[in-house]
Amino acid sequence: MRKLLLMVSALLILALPADADGQKTIRVSTDNTDMIFQVNDKGRLYMVYLGDRLLNADDASRFGWSVYTGTDGSVSQRGHEAYMASGGEDFFEPALAVTHADGDMTTYLYYKDSQTRAIDGGTETVIRLADRKYPLEVTLHYAAYTRQNVIKAWSEIKHGEKSDITLWRYASTMLYFNEPAYYLTNYHGEWAREAQPATQQLTFGKKTIDTKLGTRAAMFMQPFFELGIGSPAQENAGRALLGTIGWTGNFSCTFEVDNVGGLRVIPGINPYASDYRLKAGETFVTPEFIFTLSDNGTGEASRNLHDWARLYQLKDGKGTRMTLLNNWESTGFDFNQEKLTGVMQDAARLGVDMFLLDDGWFASKYPRDNDRAGLGDWEPNPVKLPQGIAGLTAAAEKAGVKFGIWIEPEMVNPKSRLYEEHPDWVITQNGRDTYYYRNQLVLDLANPKVQDYVFGVADKILTDNPGVAYFKWDCNSPITNIRSPYLKKRQGNLYVDYVRGLYNVLRRLKAKYPDVPMMLCSGGGSRCDYEALKYFTEYWCSDNTDPFERIYIQWSMSKFFPVKAMAAHVTDWNRGASLKFRLDVASMCKLGFDIDVSKMSEQDLNLCRKGVENYNRLKPVILDGDMYRLISPYEGNHAAVNYVSKDRSRAVLFAYDLHPRYQEPVPNVRLRGLDPERAYNVKEINLPDGREAEARTYTGDWLMKIGLPALSAADGASHVYELTATD
Repeated sequence: MRKLLLMVSALLILALPADADGQKTIRVSTDNTDMIFQVNDKGRLYMVYLGDRLLNADDASRFGWSVYTGTDGSVSQRGHEAYMASGGEDFFEPALAVTHADGDMTTYLYYKDSQTRAIDGGTETVIRLADRKYPLEVTLHYAAYTRQNVIKAWSEIKHGEKSDITLWRYASTMLYFNEPAYYLTNYHGEWAREAQPATQQLTFGKKTIDTKLGTRAAMFMQPFFELGIGSPAQENAGRALLGTIGWTGNFSCTFEVDNVGGLRVIPGINPYASDYRLKAGETFVTPEFIFTLSDNGTGEASRNLHDWARLYQLKDGKGTRMTLLNNWESTGFDFNQEKLTGVMQDAARLGVDMFLLDDGWFASKYPRDNDRAGLGDWEPNPVKLPQGIAGLTAAAEKAGVKFGIWIEPEMVNPKSRLYEEHPDWVITQNGRDTYYYRNQLVLDLANPKVQDYVFGVADKILTDNPGVAYFKWDCNSPITNIRSPYLKKRQGNLYVDYVRGLYNVLRRLKAKYPDVPMMLCSGGGSRCDYEALKYFTEYWCSDNTDPFERIYIQWSMSKFFPVKAMAAHVTDWNRGASLKFRLDVASMCKLGFDIDVSKMSEQDLNLCRKGVENYNRLKPVILDGDMYRLISPYEGNHAAVNYVSKDRSRAVLFAYDLHPRYQEPVPNVRLRGLDPERAYNVKEINLPDGREAEARTYTGDWLMKIGLPALSAADGASHVYELTATD
C-alpha cells in the first residue's frame, strides 16, 4: 500500500504556487532544515535562506534581496543566485560556465517552473531554469529526506544549439551562508595515511579542496568536509554541516567568502582538464552533493548520514555483512590450490563466514606472480589453480565457508595478452614516453567496448562459478598518460566519461547480480564516495591496518559513513600491539581478518573465535545502531565510541588506551544515547584469557553521567563492554 501511495504521489506532480503578492517562493524542507528560494521580479532564482526549519509557513515568503549601491551611485539588486552562471553581474565563482556554439561566454538563467514529488523517505523538488537568448536549460534537483535531515542536490544541463557547446564549470549546487565566522575541516592524506583532518577559519577569498587523479581519486584528498558555522565544529554542540560529493573521480569543492562576509559553497566535478563538449540534445548530469545540518554538533549530523545511507543509498544497507579471512598477509602471490584449501579450513576454524582470495590467481601467458604482469588476463592460472575457480568454490563449500575473489578489471599490465591484442583500449599518449604507476595502465572506460569487456570480466566469473559470493574490486593506479584513443578530439570529456563508463558497468552488474556483495578498494581508501556505494556494500578504509593508526582513520571516516560500510581487518601490521587490541579495533567496524591463522597459538585462536562469536551476536547493534563518538584520539591518548540499538535495549562500548603518559589522569568513559530510566547489565567481553566477566547493573542515567572506568594507563590496552537492558 505504501508503494502504491508513493507512485500516486509521484504522478500528482504539482507546480508550487506563487505568494499572494505574485512572488514565487520554493521551500525544500526536512524535519529540522529549510532551504528557501524566491524568484525576483526579473525572473531570476535566488537562495534566500538555508538553516533551521521555520515553524510558521508564512515566514518563508518574507525574505527579499539586498540592494547594492555602487561607487558611481548606481543601484542594482544583488543576492545569492541559486545556480549562478558566468558572465553576469555577480563577480564571484560561478556554478555554471558555458561557451555557446557561437563563441559567446555569457549565460543568464531565468525561472521557468518548479514541481515537487514524493520519493521514498521524503520529497524531491525540481526547478527548471533557462537562458532567454540561447536554447539552454538547467534543471535543479533537491531530494529532501524528512526524518534524516539529509538533502541531496544535483543539476542537469542540456541545450538545443546548432552545434556543440563547451561546459567549463558545472557544479552540482551552490549553498550560501551569512554568519559571523566559518571553520572548515577537510580530510587529506596519502597511502596508509588516509583521512587526516585539517581545520582552518575561512576568511575573504577562496579555499578549494580537489583532486586530479582520475581514478584512485581520493588518495590525497577525501571527498567530504565538515563546516563549523559560527565556531569550529564540535562533536556534541554547535552548528555544523557535513557535506560529501558522490563522484568516483576528480571532484572539487570551493568555499568562497565574499566582500560582505557571505560564504558560498560550490561542490561538483573538478573542471580541471575537463572542458566538456556537450552535443545538442544530450543532458549533462552532475554528481549528487549530500549534506546535513545540525545544531547539536557533528555527532548528530553523522547519525543523520548513517541512517540515511543505510535506508536509501548504500547497497544492501538494511542487510547484514559477512566476516571473512583474506589470504594476502599469509601467502602474498605465493600459493596454489592446496595451500588455499588450507587457508579455507583456517577460516572455518576461526568461525568467519567467508574466505577471500586476493591478488595473484590469474593469467596463463604472463602469470600473475608479481605486480608486473597479468592484469587484464582474467583466466585462472593453470599452474597454481589446475581446477580453476570451480575447484576453489568446491573446496570452500567443503570447508563450510563462502568464497570471494579479488579483481582489478579497470587496469592492465603492458605484459599481458589483453595489452598485446587491444593497445587501443588503453589510456596512453602518442609519441611520448609512457609513465607507469605500479607497473600498470588504465583501460579507457570512456569506450563502450571497454565497458563491455570490464563487465564481462565479472560476469564470466559469476556465470561460470555461481559459488562466488563476493568481489573485492581494486583500483591501484590513478590515470596517467592522459589521452583517450576513443574520444579523439573530445579529450576534455575523458575524466568525466571515464567515471560514467565505470557506473555503466556497475549498474549492469547490480541489475544482473543484485545480491552479490562487493568491497570497494583502491590501494586502500582512495575510493570512498556515496555514488560508488550504491553498487558496493562496503569499502576498504586503508591498507594501513596498524590498530593505533586505524583508530584515527576509522574515527574520521565514521563522520560521514556508517561503520557497516567500513571494512576493517585484524592483521600483523603491528605485532607490537596485542592481538586483543587489534581484534577490538577491527570489531568497531565491519570485521575481517588478514592473518596467518595456522601460526596462531591455541590461546590466540580461541580469543579470535570468541571475538567473532561476540561480534556476530552484536552485529545488529554495531552495524545498525546509533554511533556516539565519545573520546577523540585527536584530543588525547585515549579513544572511545559506543553504539546503541534503535530501541535502546542494547549497547556496545569500545574503549582504547593509545599511548598514555606517566601518571596521566584517566577519567571514566561516559556513554551516550542510553535510556536514563532503564537498568543495564554491563559485562566486559573479548577478554584475552577466555574467562567470562561478571555482569554489573547500572542505570542508563548513571552510565551517561558517571560512566565506566573503561580506560587505563597501559599502552595499547582495550576494553569492550556489552550492555543489555534488564527489562
